[in-house]
Amino acid sequence: MEKLRLGLIGCGRISKNHFEAISQIPEAEYVAVADIIRERAEEAAKTYNIPSVYTDYHKMLDKEQLDAVSICTPSGLHPSIGIDVANHKINVITEKPMAINVEGADKLIHACDENNVQLFVVKQNRLNTTMQLLKRAVDKERFGRIYLAQSNVFWQRPQSYYDAAKWRGTWEFDGGAFLNQASHYVDALYWLLGNVGSVMAYTATMARHIEAEDTGCAILHFRSGIIATLNVTMLTYPKNFEGSITIIGEKGTVKVGGVAVNKIEKWEFEEYDDDDRIVEEANYQPPNVYGFGHNPYYRNVVDVLLKRAEPLTDGRDGRKSVEIVQAIYLSAKTGKRISLPL
Repeated sequence: MEKLRLGLIGCGRISKNHFEAISQIPEAEYVAVADIIRERAEEAAKTYNIPSVYTDYHKMLDKEQLDAVSICTPSGLHPSIGIDVANHKINVITEKPMAINVEGADKLIHACDENNVQLFVVKQNRLNTTMQLLKRAVDKERFGRIYLAQSNVFWQRPQSYYDAAKWRGTWEFDGGAFLNQASHYVDALYWLLGNVGSVMAYTATMARHIEAEDTGCAILHFRSGIIATLNVTMLTYPKNFEGSITIIGEKGTVKVGGVAVNKIEKWEFEEYDDDDRIVEEANYQPPNVYGFGHNPYYRNVVDVLLKRAEPLTDGRDGRKSVEIVQAIYLSAKTGKRISLPL
C-alpha cells in the first residue's frame, strides 16, 4: 500500500512533535517541508529524511502531490494558510489555536467545507492518559452533579522567549497567555463540562514587554450551571510549575496536575470503578508541556484519511476554544460579563 504523503509548513518549536508522531506511523510520511528560514527547513528535512524543501509554501502546494498538510506557523497565519491548502483540495491539519478569532476560524471551516476536505485541529492534551481517565469518569457520571472546576496554568515564559520571535505576544499573530499557552486548558474545560454560557475575566501585562497579556483570571459559567475558574500566568518563578484541572462534584473530587496535566494528584469517588486501579499507571513524566498526545492524535488523522475512523476533533470543535478565549478578552476589555455564543 502506498503511504499517505504529507507536507508541513513552519519548522519551528512545535513541528518536532509532528515529525516524531508521523515517524511512528508506517502508513504515512512527510515528503515536503516549508519554512521562510531555509536553514530551519533543511535541518528538519535532514533530521527526518524528508526529500523536498521549500521557502515558499505556495510552491510546495503547487508542485507536490499531498494528501494532507500540517500547519505549524504562528497562530494568526493558520486561517490564511489553511485556506490556501484547502483550495488545493488537500486536507488540513492545524496546530492550536486554529485562528486568533472566530472570524478567522469560520473562514477556514468554510473553505474546507467548500473544497470537501478534512480539517483537523490538534488537541493532543485530550489524548493524555490522565485526561482520558478523567473524561471517562465524567462520561460515567461518577461525580454526580458537578459543582465547580478549576484550571491553573502556572508557567514561565521569560522575555527571551518573546524576543526570540517577534510575532510572539502580538495580537495579530499570537495573542497572549490565554490564547497561546492556555488554549488546551480552555479546550479541556469545554470538552469535559460542555458549552459555556458566559464569562467574566481580568487580564494584565505585568512583566513581559508584549502587546497581549502575560497573566489573567477568568470565570466560566457553563450552561449546565457549573462554575469554573481559569488562572493563567507566564510569570511563574523560576520555571513551569503547574498545568492542572480540578473537578469537584457531589460524589467525587479529582485533580489532574503536574506541570501539564500529567499526574493525578487527587482521585476520590463515592463508588468504586475498575478505572480506580489504573490511576497510578496513567501518570507519566513528559519531556515538555506538549506531552505525548501528538502520537495518538496523528494515529487518528491517518485512520480518518484511510477511511477507518471518524475525526477526534474537527474545525467546529476547534472553534469552541477560540470563541471562549475571544469572550475572555472581550470581558477583560469591557469589564462586562460576555454571553456565548458571540
